[in-house]
Amino acid sequence: MSSQFSLLPHRSVISVAGADRVEFLQGLISNDTRKVAPDQAVWAALLTPQGRFLNDMFVADAGNETFYLETERERAPALARKLKMYTLRSKVTVEDLGTTLEVAAAFGDEASTALGIDGAVSFTDPRLAALGVRIIAPAGQAARLLSARSFSEAPLAAYDALRLPLGVPDGSRDLQVEKALLLENGFDELNGVDWKKGCYMGQELTARTKYRALIKKRLFPVRVEGTLPESGTLVHRGGEEVGEVRSGAGDRALAMLRLDAARGDGALTAGEARIVPEVPGWMRLPDSAASGG
Repeated sequence: MSSQFSLLPHRSVISVAGADRVEFLQGLISNDTRKVAPDQAVWAALLTPQGRFLNDMFVADAGNETFYLETERERAPALARKLKMYTLRSKVTVEDLGTTLEVAAAFGDEASTALGIDGAVSFTDPRLAALGVRIIAPAGQAARLLSARSFSEAPLAAYDALRLPLGVPDGSRDLQVEKALLLENGFDELNGVDWKKGCYMGQELTARTKYRALIKKRLFPVRVEGTLPESGTLVHRGGEEVGEVRSGAGDRALAMLRLDAARGDGALTAGEARIVPEVPGWMRLPDSAASGG
């Protein structure tokens, strides 16, 4: 694959700055903010107190006692307001930088050459190396900076064509707000949860789900044979409802499926299309599910 980049206009940036930024976020999100360094970002989620998904984010070191939270653009203002509510006496400031910064993803054989661009914050995607490098740059500058490093611009669909077969979710395009559980959506295997850190909002349900093996469905990458179903289309096996389609492009999509349906016998259909689940190499399934039981 030649080196390409896609602008991600549906992603935005919030800054969390100040001496208490590490401890402040540590008590709120699912990953360990102590791991964030100039050469390492983390992927994490903010949950409801009941352990349901609210927001996903990459936490990156922007220097000068500042973290950048790369998150969904449409929901960034609400997230910034929520974070400000939690600051209390913490020595932190929270600012929505959606009008001043933009986000891009660089991918391909030479994706690593996008690291260390002057004037931008860049980091290897902490979920899977195959997803390349994320770049946070001043608004209107990402394309120029990446083109100068011999990356060719590609539409967002090109990035989705990489992401979808890997089975990686993209915020609320794939995770239902206030409903989704992290472990149904790959946050464990994709490095979005730290099991050794202290308490954070929603931790109790997340831990109980893992240690009691309560997961009965998962978000799978699927091949679509026929017309791509719209997001939200129900998936059936025979006359039985077994899941729901989430984001998709071309002949690939993600679908939340019951484990027994995804790994068992019987054709799965969504609308007029047949869907064929796949198990990406990073995904860990119970032995019974992996064997079709």
